[in-house]
Amino acid sequence: MLQAFTRNYNDNSTDAGFQFTFNCDICGDGYKTSFIESDTYKKKKGSRLLGQGIGLAGNLMGGKLRGLTNAVEHGSNILSERFEGHPPEWHKEHEQAFERAQNEAMQHFHRCPGCNNYVCDHCRNEDAGLCTGCAPRQEVYVAQAHAAAMRRNIDDAGQNANVWQGNIEQKTTICPSCGKPAGTGKFCNNCGASMDLRECPNCGAKNALAVRFCNNCGTNLEQAAVPSGKCGACGFDNPPGTKFCGGCGNKL
Repeated sequence: MLQAFTRNYNDNSTDAGFQFTFNCDICGDGYKTSFIESDTYKKKKGSRLLGQGIGLAGNLMGGKLRGLTNAVEHGSNILSERFEGHPPEWHKEHEQAFERAQNEAMQHFHRCPGCNNYVCDHCRNEDAGLCTGCAPRQEVYVAQAHAAAMRRNIDDAGQNANVWQGNIEQKTTICPSCGKPAGTGKFCNNCGASMDLRECPNCGAKNALAVRFCNNCGTNLEQAAVPSGKCGACGFDNPPGTKFCGGCGNKL
């Protein structure tokens, strides 16, 4: 089991060699160590090429010439393939290469005594001797606080801003003639009927012109519209429209 100075690393090793990437615990930026070629791979590669050479010589002697294209292609792609079934020699090389890689990578990281994280140069506060997570740089923290205050001020101003001047309580007037919304004018937008209202003589409520009885008190608006000729003093019936009683002279 490999024991790293930080758990935040990736093993990029392959059958051909060893390489590792160590990452900053704060920003995640990585440092990739130098590639170390495996001696086990080189020996295995040399044995394979020797066997291919003997086979090629035999084919030439038999009058059969085979191309080396596949062998060259395989050799160029072997570096990108991760080795499976590593032999003990490879494991030993792997551990030694990992130790060398750690020594190389540790030169680019700093251990924070406050949180024990390993951070890169960018995430270390040199003045405080801590990582920027434990001790942010003053100028950066001031800029962040200023930006946060600006956002709060903008949000508060947005909450108090009056951006609409309409009337929420506006009601829809229904035309008494056609029964559809009439709009806000003196005449219905749909049928053109007059939207003027007449006042009830009994309670003062406003009623549509076509209404016969008051919507508020039930007074017969048709009868109330015609002045009565009956005298309130003597009870004499006078013709409609009479201003003075014909029986007693009382003002009607």
